[in-house]
Amino acid sequence: MPTFFRSLYGQVIVGIFLGVVLGVVAPSWGAEMKPVADTFVNMIKMVIGPVIFLTIVLGIGGVGSVSKLGRIGGKSLIYFEIVTTLALLIGMGVAHIVQPGAGIDISQAQSSGDKVQQYQKAAAEMDWVAFFTHIVPSNVIKSFAEGDILQILFFAILFGISLNGLGESGQQLLASFERFNKALFKVLHIIMRLAPIGAFGGMAYTVGKFGLSVLLSLGKLMLSVYVTMGLFIFVVLALICRWYGFRIMALLRHIKEELLLVLGTSSSESVLPQLMEKLERFGCHRSVVGLVVPTGYSFNLDGTTIYLSMAVLFIAQAYGIDLSWADQITILGVLMLTSKGAAGVTGAGFVVLASTLASLNRIPVEGLALLLGVDRFMSEARAITNLIGNAVATVVIAKSEMAFEEPLFHQDDYQEEEWMGE
Repeated sequence: MPTFFRSLYGQVIVGIFLGVVLGVVAPSWGAEMKPVADTFVNMIKMVIGPVIFLTIVLGIGGVGSVSKLGRIGGKSLIYFEIVTTLALLIGMGVAHIVQPGAGIDISQAQSSGDKVQQYQKAAAEMDWVAFFTHIVPSNVIKSFAEGDILQILFFAILFGISLNGLGESGQQLLASFERFNKALFKVLHIIMRLAPIGAFGGMAYTVGKFGLSVLLSLGKLMLSVYVTMGLFIFVVLALICRWYGFRIMALLRHIKEELLLVLGTSSSESVLPQLMEKLERFGCHRSVVGLVVPTGYSFNLDGTTIYLSMAVLFIAQAYGIDLSWADQITILGVLMLTSKGAAGVTGAGFVVLASTLASLNRIPVEGLALLLGVDRFMSEARAITNLIGNAVATVVIAKSEMAFEEPLFHQDDYQEEEWMGE
C-alpha cells in the first residue's frame, strides 16, 4: 500500500477521489478549485509547443528520407478517416438502439437560449477554408506563443526537412536540439509531480460547479455515451491492436497515469508531451510519434465523433423527429467534415453540433440546451477516448512502417521510477 501511494498513479487516484468528495460535501468550495486545475494545465501547455517542435525535428532528422515522411503522413490521414468514420457509425447505431432522447422533457431547452445563440453565432462564423489555410503560420513566434499545434507541426516539418539537407552541420544542430529536448522533459517531469493536485482541482470544480443531480435527468444519454466509447475502445480498437500484433491492455497499462490525469482535468492536451514520451518508450520510433500524435490531436478525435453523432440523434429523438436514411447519411457526411475542424475552437463540440444541425435544417438548434448541463460530465469520456485512439494510431503506423522496437514493447515491467524522476 505505501508503494501505491508513492506512485504517480496512486497519487492521482487519491486526488480525483478527494476532488469528488469536496465537490459533493462543499460544492461552493469545489467550484472555487478551477484555478488550481487551470494552473496545472497551463504549466503543461507551457512546454507543449517546444516539445512538439523538437520531437518532430529530431524525428525527421532520423528519418533520412522525405518520401518516408510523406508516406507516414499519408498513412496517418487515411487511418484517421477510416477509424473516425467507424466511430461515427457506432455512435449512430447505439443511439438508434438505445433511443436516449426518447421521453426527454424539451421544455428545459427554453431556459438557455442566450448560450445556444452564442454557439449558433460561432458556428455561422466558422470558415472551413480559413481553418485549413490557417495551418500555414504567418508568424511562427506567434504560433509558439499561442500554442497552435497544427502551425507548430507545419513549421517543424519544414525545419526538419531543411536540417536533413544540411549534412554534417545539420547533424550538429540536431545534437544540440537533443540536449535541449532532454532538459524540457526534465521540466515536464517536475511539473508532473503536481499532477495529483491538478486532478483534484479539476474534479472538485466539475462536481462542485455542475453537481451530481444533473446526471439523473440525462443519465440514459450519459450511460449510452460511456458504454459506446467502451465498446469502441475494447472491441474496435482492440481488434485493430490484435491485427497489428499487440494488446490494447498492455498499451493502456503503459499510459495509465495519463488516462487518470485526463479523467481529472477533462483535457487530453494536458498529457500530450508525456504521451509522446511514453509512446517512444513503448517502442515507437520518434519520427512516427512526432508526426502522428500532434496530427491526431486535430484530426483523430474518436471520442468527439462518437459524442457528436449520438448528440445529433439524441436531440432529434427528444423532439420526436423521425430522420430518414437520407437524413442520416447527410449527418454522417457533415460530421465527417466538421469534426475535423473542431480542434482549437472554444466550445468546439457545441460549435460543430450547431453547424451540423443548421446544415440539416430539420432539427432545432435550440436542442443544444438539453446538453449544456451534462456536457461537462461527458467531456472526460471524449478526452480519454481521443487519447487512447491516438495512442493506438501511433503504434499501428509505427508497426506498419517497421518503426517499432519489439524488445521495448515486451518490457511490460518498465521502470515507473524513471518516469517519476526518482
